[in-house]
Amino acid sequence: MNFTKWIGAGIGWAFGGPVGAIIGMAVGSLFSGSNFSKEEVENNPYQDKQRTQSGDFELSLLILSSIVIKSDGKQDKRELDFVRNHFVKMYGKERANHAFSLFKEINKQDISKREVCLQIKSMMTHSSRLQLLHFLFGIAAADNHVHSKEVEAIKTIAYYLGISTLDFDSIKAMFVSDVDSAYKILEIDSNASNDEIKKAYRKMVKKYHPDKLVHLGEEHRIGAEEKFRQVQEAYEKLQKDRSM
Repeated sequence: MNFTKWIGAGIGWAFGGPVGAIIGMAVGSLFSGSNFSKEEVENNPYQDKQRTQSGDFELSLLILSSIVIKSDGKQDKRELDFVRNHFVKMYGKERANHAFSLFKEINKQDISKREVCLQIKSMMTHSSRLQLLHFLFGIAAADNHVHSKEVEAIKTIAYYLGISTLDFDSIKAMFVSDVDSAYKILEIDSNASNDEIKKAYRKMVKKYHPDKLVHLGEEHRIGAEEKFRQVQEAYEKLQKDRSM
């Protein structure tokens, strides 16, 4: 799949609005002097403004990743490698190379968190938005330290994406550990009864089940399964601690 076909197939609902402006500028920089045109993207046969596709999710990841990586005032190579390696796992080396070329152009731009996130919120399911947040914390943790400014940036993104404080704290606890992390992942208080813990676990299993992201394609099961596994590990830890 060449770059033109890839970006055309991946643009979906993202072409238009603030997301489209960012992608358009990045594509324009990459294809300056080529035969690639805006119309080629706008009129691509894959476009579907009613349903988020893998490509739309991918472009959203690239834009939001850029915001988080730059939030602490530096761009750590480990964070950049995390983005690249994650894309290789999901899409294969060729498509990952295309995505990373686009990412480097996106990374040069000043991006409005509010405008971009509100567009993503309006077009993407809650489960997909939670998966975006999980990926962003993975980037922040790639250098083995989640900086307070990175947490602040992701929290702002979560707010504009319409993600609740409980959901934010749950995903954050998967990467920033403290004595109550297992409880936070399950979105309960440390004073919860054993029955409440079991009930919370069943609720989180439904919320984070990989099947909720099946519409994004098989390539996104990796991240979804990782999030699901972290919920299971939190529950198993509480089972052991409480001898349940």
